[in-house]
Amino acid sequence: MSTALRAKIGHFLLRLIVVGISCAAAVTALAYTADYFAFRYRVARNLEPYGQVTVRHYYAVEQKGGRIQFIFEPPVRETCVHSLFPRAGYLPCWYLERHTEQRTDI
Repeated sequence: MSTALRAKIGHFLLRLIVVGISCAAAVTALAYTADYFAFRYRVARNLEPYGQVTVRHYYAVEQKGGRIQFIFEPPVRETCVHSLFPRAGYLPCWYLERHTEQRTDI
């Protein structure tokens, strides 16, 4: 393979990577913007933009002997938002529904 052909292939691959990353960034920005306006629309029209999910939180405390002691707190109802991304300081409901047990290692 000649050096000119290698240079063309390298340039093509670099361009392909740059275009791919640019497209991924554009799609992410578009999704974030559309999600923001959909959330603002639900808030303005009072179309249930917020939800509630019961979450159980517990602590995992490592003891001297290498054992772990678990300290459980009572379940708590947490507010969440019906959107793809976090909004107004709350996590999305789809995320909280999949992570109902929250562990803190101490």
